[in-house]
Amino acid sequence: MNASMMQQPLLISSLLTHAERHHGDQEVVSRRVEGDIHRCTYRELAQRSRRMANALASLGVRFGNRVATLAWNGYRHMELYYAVSGSGAVLHTLNPRLHPDQVVWIADHAEDQVLFFDLSFLPLVEAVAGRVSTIKTFVLMTDRSRMPASTTIPGLLCYEDLVESGADRFDWPEFDENTASSLCYTSGTTGNPKGALYSHRSTVLHTLASALPDALCWSARDVILPVVPMFHVNAWGLPYAACMVGAKLVFPGPFLDGKSLHDLFEAEGVTVSAGVPTVWQGLLAHVEANNLKFRTMRRTIIGGSACPPAMMRAFQERYDVQVLHAWGMTELSPLGTACVLKKHQLELPVEERLVLQAKQGRAVYGVDMKIVDDEGRDLPHDGKASGELLVRGPWVIRSYFKGEGGDPLVNGWFPTGDVATIDGDGFMQITDRSKDVIKSGGEWIGSIDLENIAMAHPAVAMAACIAAHHPKWDERPLLVVVKKPGSELTRHEMLQFFDGKIAKWWTPDDVVFVESIPLGATGKMQKNKLRDQFREHTLPTA
Repeated sequence: MNASMMQQPLLISSLLTHAERHHGDQEVVSRRVEGDIHRCTYRELAQRSRRMANALASLGVRFGNRVATLAWNGYRHMELYYAVSGSGAVLHTLNPRLHPDQVVWIADHAEDQVLFFDLSFLPLVEAVAGRVSTIKTFVLMTDRSRMPASTTIPGLLCYEDLVESGADRFDWPEFDENTASSLCYTSGTTGNPKGALYSHRSTVLHTLASALPDALCWSARDVILPVVPMFHVNAWGLPYAACMVGAKLVFPGPFLDGKSLHDLFEAEGVTVSAGVPTVWQGLLAHVEANNLKFRTMRRTIIGGSACPPAMMRAFQERYDVQVLHAWGMTELSPLGTACVLKKHQLELPVEERLVLQAKQGRAVYGVDMKIVDDEGRDLPHDGKASGELLVRGPWVIRSYFKGEGGDPLVNGWFPTGDVATIDGDGFMQITDRSKDVIKSGGEWIGSIDLENIAMAHPAVAMAACIAAHHPKWDERPLLVVVKKPGSELTRHEMLQFFDGKIAKWWTPDDVVFVESIPLGATGKMQKNKLRDQFREHTLPTA
């Protein structure tokens, strides 16, 4: 027997329509590439998105065509999120931090037809415009007064001219909710990146789940500043969630240094922000150096890589900013878990709560997860057994764009490449990436645990732990450390800092001090480059 309920497809355009109708006066504030502050409302943003949808049609963009962006977080980028996907085309957010060769490869692989880009990326686009094979139209995201007097980009168009040329009336089309909506590529630390092609259905379901109280807990009472870029996994879905709940949005543009972020937090009354640990390091350094506080911000969502416990303590104990650890992947749209404590855990002593908060958290409804051993057998959720993390759900990919890499699934589950434990309360903790795990004498050593301890040292700015060859144990931990400016720290002092915090045999065999640790396009440490750099490193014999 079929039910008698309405059949209404889950489409991205419905999120903007909702925001316009029910939160039309809510502000969207952007620090623009041009340096000034721009203000608009959801009502105005929706009107401009409809105009842009009409303009896209006039450029020849058709259903299913890919439209690329090279842009920071801002209102124009958000307009494209809805104008492109809402009209039935596919939004492809290109990562400008990639090498130009990779930008060309990805744009060609995606078969992008149009490229919209911010002023910051004019030199990059001029460098690749003659090399891309499918992009025929280039649009600079600025007004007429800031268009370059000369450029090598053929037929360069002006974004604001396009908006003005588009008619205000545009009826968002209805179509199958399984239609592709957006395309994001993996960071591609080895080999070519692979594309994750999201659907309208998967995106709307992800948006609904992310706002749950036991997930990221967005609401109309929030003022949200997404530090995580809109060119990386759709800014973790924030441009969609903000529309759904009617929250005020504050976009930082390219100004991600500690001072710029803190100034914007204070000026706009930001209550919650989201980003990767490397950005928060700069913010905390600025706040600490200038004896500042946070007037309104009370929550920060940290993902992308593990949040060092020392950073968590600083936010919570010194600045009264609650840290919410989250985990996800490009292949998961990206949200998989959120570390929201259960009622009985709120009454635990502070130290025990911090141990729990250091975990990546519980599966958000819609994501199922398990851990398996090397033979693929399910392991118990006892907080001790460690194995490869597998996931499945309605916003988890079943294959990569164009079938790259073949079928990635294992009996219907997606292998994440992470090594993890899951405890009896369902809290998952990443102990390592499978490619980063250190196997010493047949036993695993978690590099993340060692990095977290090192990061707690007051003289350490950044730390990475990699495997170094050992003639007897096969692999042993090598700690790579960046010292804080002006700090004095010796190898002996660093190694001594591990005493009593871990099993003795986990202690790194050596420490090397470097000026910097290479970061990837999404802010993660590139351990593959460190392994190459220290491939011939000789560990001490004693």
